[in-house]
Amino acid sequence: TGNPKGAMITHQNIVNKHCVLCVVLCHGARIGFFQGDIRLLMDDLKTLQPTVFPVVPRLLNRMFDKIFGQADTSLKRWLLDFASKRKEAELRSGIVRNNSFWDKVIFRKIQASLGGRVKLMVTGAAPVSASVLTFLRAALGCQFYEGYGQTECTAGCSLSLPGDWTAGHVGAPMPCNIIKLVDVQEMNYLAAKGEGEVCIKGLNVFRGYLKDPEKTAEALDKDGWLHTGDIGKWLPNGTLKIIDRKKHIFKLAQGEYIAPEKIENVYLRCEAVAQVFVHGESLQAFLVAVVVPDPDTLHNWAKKKGFEGSYKELCGNKDVKKYILEDMVRIGKESGLKSFEQVKDIVLHTEMFSIENGLLTPTLKAKRPELRKYFQSQIDELYANAKM
Repeated sequence: TGNPKGAMITHQNIVNKHCVLCVVLCHGARIGFFQGDIRLLMDDLKTLQPTVFPVVPRLLNRMFDKIFGQADTSLKRWLLDFASKRKEAELRSGIVRNNSFWDKVIFRKIQASLGGRVKLMVTGAAPVSASVLTFLRAALGCQFYEGYGQTECTAGCSLSLPGDWTAGHVGAPMPCNIIKLVDVQEMNYLAAKGEGEVCIKGLNVFRGYLKDPEKTAEALDKDGWLHTGDIGKWLPNGTLKIIDRKKHIFKLAQGEYIAPEKIENVYLRCEAVAQVFVHGESLQAFLVAVVVPDPDTLHNWAKKKGFEGSYKELCGNKDVKKYILEDMVRIGKESGLKSFEQVKDIVLHTEMFSIENGLLTPTLKAKRPELRKYFQSQIDELYANAKM
């Protein structure tokens, strides 16, 4: 409605995106909204039967864990692994389909859990592990792309290319922007070596934060480059890969720099872990973490270790905590975490971090200052116990 009512459109691409959406809707497309409870999302998918499904990695991780959790015998797991490798071989040859022998015998139930009509999936908002993305691409048999961007650059600024099914590459820059890498010397990432902080420039980049010049100056430099806080790497084929995080790094007492989000993404591969918040301080020499065990898998996981009880009882069991910590350290070691990147102690929490309790953003990213404040007493206790 323009200036008289106080609104001013500054970027034509915003108008274009709304026009595209309107055209799609006018030609018969429908948009479905889930019930608001992540635990009921699979029921929503069966009802809505989407053809295009944007998804965050947290849900992909839950799908992956649930699929392999149901493969509860050696034979079932071997068949699942064998079938996925056959489909992965097809992907490497450029074949994307959901009507192969393996689809009919092994993967049909998985595809049906998403409504059975998905043709295109796009994931973003956070990193997703290569093993999870590769398996789901094979199992779901649809076009599946990985994107990268931020709200500050109108969401997507790069997207994986059709035919490039190597996991973890967030693709080439979108036509509306350019991307460069700049040195982050304290983390030993140098642009001359094709590594550094991802910076974005273009019509899609925002003008600044409303009435917050200080925060705007932190994000935008004098030449208009948006400094994302993410560490990227240029690959030989010209695509971008996000390899680390700068924005939330901190230093331990011995001088080592820590990127907690990278560590958290490793620990989320543990079967019994649904959410994890890794914390460290410059006056402490090691990391601690708050872990929310997965309500869907904890009981079966604990039963294999010889423990019984309700979810709350298991979370309060010191031996269960010990086994979860050992599993996290094992996965961390297998994933290449250095010794100072491994947590030394954890506390188990029974309530999921969520948008409703103020611990997650609307894109399901951790609100780190809020988490730190919320769990300060537990964090203090973990450090105090370590000194005893």
